[in-house]
Amino acid sequence: MHLLVEFSTFFLAVTLAGGIQILFGILKGGKLSYYFPSSVITGMLTAIGIIIILKQLPHAFGYDRDYEGDESFIQPDRENTFSELLHFWKYIHPASSVVFTLGLCIVWFWEKKIGVIFPRFAKIVQAPLMIVLVGILVVKVFITFNPLSIQDEHLVNIPPLKELIETYKYPVLSRLNDINVWYYGFIIAFVASIETLLCVEATDIMDPQKRITNRNRELLAQGTGNIISGLLGGLPVTQVIVRSSANINFGAKTKMSAIFHGVWLLVSVLFFRELINLIPLSALATILIVVGYKLAQPRTFLKMYQKGWKDFIPFLVTVLVILFTDLLIGTLVGLVTAILLKKHWKFF
Repeated sequence: MHLLVEFSTFFLAVTLAGGIQILFGILKGGKLSYYFPSSVITGMLTAIGIIIILKQLPHAFGYDRDYEGDESFIQPDRENTFSELLHFWKYIHPASSVVFTLGLCIVWFWEKKIGVIFPRFAKIVQAPLMIVLVGILVVKVFITFNPLSIQDEHLVNIPPLKELIETYKYPVLSRLNDINVWYYGFIIAFVASIETLLCVEATDIMDPQKRITNRNRELLAQGTGNIISGLLGGLPVTQVIVRSSANINFGAKTKMSAIFHGVWLLVSVLFFRELINLIPLSALATILIVVGYKLAQPRTFLKMYQKGWKDFIPFLVTVLVILFTDLLIGTLVGLVTAILLKKHWKFF
């Protein structure tokens, strides 16, 4: 992995990964997702929801010093997903805790009161927007009291555009003859494609209109996106179930919601950077925790248990392995478990 320390080489690998994904799409590799049972897909969604909640709880209460590595089970500070929950209590910040508490109250009030009394208004002005606005207000109030002043580490931090441009790196095409670059490009393409196909499958299950996504076209589109991302010095692109589930939960009906998502992000970074940098991370954590809960509701475990052991065991295995490893390994282990149970159930 020392090769990828050079960003320019990494971006070349991302660009190559995009080309490989396009090849996957042309070869109809999108059919791979059809081999994953619904119990494994449900387990994947549930595990993602649990991970979101566990990872965001420290940020909800103001422990924002250790962000890098939070996505993995074992973190750079030698803590893990569960031990971090015992560790962050030493660093609770009052402003962040207030934002989190108020955010949960806003979610309840919007769903139980505003959504019932003023449904049209609740669709236009939704709870996450109110959580962000209230969060900014709390920051403004607390910042006037020096002992309780909220520091930059607790806020969104988008650097100036000039600084972003100065740090721009582009892929070095002269490394094309290096077999290691092609190796890492294939690894990126394979992992991104598998995770995307699984998220597509999960999104189709969640879609209220029960539409079926063209998997091969998805790979072609994502491959094109990764080529452009690599050339522009960006990270690999993959479908993210959190964004998809958030769009579905808040009423989005077409893929244009994802496009507008990107457009509004770009507009916000270019023109509203100072305002965005006032948003406390605890406000964003509150929103994500709500999304995580909707993905991993307790009744899901009961529903899968009622389906029988042949569905419940692969579901539970998928959840546990993803929690202690990562998405790809957990889903593959869940798939193998489901296949073995289906083939040898009479011996159990």
